[in-house]
Amino acid sequence: MRFAVAVVVGCLLVSMHAWAGPQVSGTAASAKSVTATNAKVVKNQAEVDRLQKDVGQQESVNQDAAERLQQQDRTIAQLRDQLRATQEASKRPADGH
Repeated sequence: MRFAVAVVVGCLLVSMHAWAGPQVSGTAASAKSVTATNAKVVKNQAEVDRLQKDVGQQESVNQDAAERLQQQDRTIAQLRDQLRATQEASKRPADGH
């Protein structure tokens, strides 16, 4: 999952360069371009932060689900053991008859 986040960040950085467009000569145009690029970086960083938070939440949900499944597996194993013991006990002849 962290790899996916890294890929998203990389794509955002590449696309940010494409959004900047061709360089216009002049200090005012350059300052405007830097300001626009900085705004896009801030926006993209906010999106990355949100995605990382979402990934963390999903990992937590997945961990909880895995723990529930493990508990269910343990319960099933205990019930199987009880069933086998009951079946074995019912196969034994009763004493004194």
